[in-house]
Amino acid sequence: MAKPLRILHCFRSPVGGVFRHVRDLAEEQTKAGHEVGILCDSLTGGEHEDHLFEDIAPYLALGVVRLPIRRQISLSDVTTLWNGYKEIKSLRPDVLHGHGAKGGLLARVLGSILRVNRYRVARLYTAHGGSLHFSCTSLQGMLVHSMERMLEFLTDGLIFICDFERRAYEKKVGKPRTRSVLIYNGISERDFRDIPTRSDSVHFVYIGMLRDLKGPDLFVDAFAKTERRIGRPLSALMIGDGPDRDKYHRMMIERGLGHRIGMLPAMRVQEAFAVSQNVVVPSRAEAMPYIVLEALAAGKTVIASRVGGIPEALGEESAALAKPDDADDLSRVMTEAIKDQEWGRRNMPNIETIRRNFSAPVMARDTLDLYQNILAHRGEH
Repeated sequence: MAKPLRILHCFRSPVGGVFRHVRDLAEEQTKAGHEVGILCDSLTGGEHEDHLFEDIAPYLALGVVRLPIRRQISLSDVTTLWNGYKEIKSLRPDVLHGHGAKGGLLARVLGSILRVNRYRVARLYTAHGGSLHFSCTSLQGMLVHSMERMLEFLTDGLIFICDFERRAYEKKVGKPRTRSVLIYNGISERDFRDIPTRSDSVHFVYIGMLRDLKGPDLFVDAFAKTERRIGRPLSALMIGDGPDRDKYHRMMIERGLGHRIGMLPAMRVQEAFAVSQNVVVPSRAEAMPYIVLEALAAGKTVIASRVGGIPEALGEESAALAKPDDADDLSRVMTEAIKDQEWGRRNMPNIETIRRNFSAPVMARDTLDLYQNILAHRGEH
């Protein structure tokens, strides 16, 4: 057996899919005999995320380091880099794995500083969409993608979590000049269990961050259009937290939907799945969202925008896919799901296909193989 590794995962915001991805990796990597830690932002997250940290604590031998890491590039990044360097140096990791744009920046820059001091460390980066969501024709996008290109020189391995992400990287940044692999997001075996809906269930549920990129406004628009198509009042819930929560609440009130669309704070996803059979994912941009994989594993009907890697999970020709950023087409699919009780059963992918392609143990195994391969070519301490 290869010697145990000291692995530190770096990312900005401990919410949503990136946090889920890191938690799954930490658990599986610890079970494989390695020591794992997390470095992430101290400015985001709430009570729900505190509970998730408590859940993962037994798998974090290297602990949790939390520093203020802002979304946008700013002068405060200099202080974050310095404090991050001191923390990381004391942990003596073998692997620095950055997730998302800011996490990738920290892992690669700080890993490279450690390299200057003749310290062996593998520097890896998983984008999770992140900087790839920027348009390649906008000034900001060109700057961000240029930075990604330069950071390749500080990168030992790139991981793409879906083929869409790989193609987007090649188009916007360029063909990778360092080692790159495709490793799908994976969920654990305990996620594969049907979750029945409660007796007071609603017709549709949105679960996720309340920000425009995720499309909550599209969900509200599509819900109103679906009511008109069906010809009777319906019910829905929006579950999550985020910077635009008040905006969406005002939007619902102004449209007279305040009594038919409820809002609840973020909760464990298994509890959220119990409120409806139909999970709507109206995102404007995604990589490979966990909510889709989790919902399918829970036996739910997923209605989603055709963005990112979602078609790789639902099937490229799936009837459950709506045109991106199109509330009318999203409403069309939602209407079909309500009018035909067998619609979901016919149009969701086979559960064994999901289990085979999107497994957390396989994701962690392939990621560890990449770490070991990189370190083997770097030599020993």
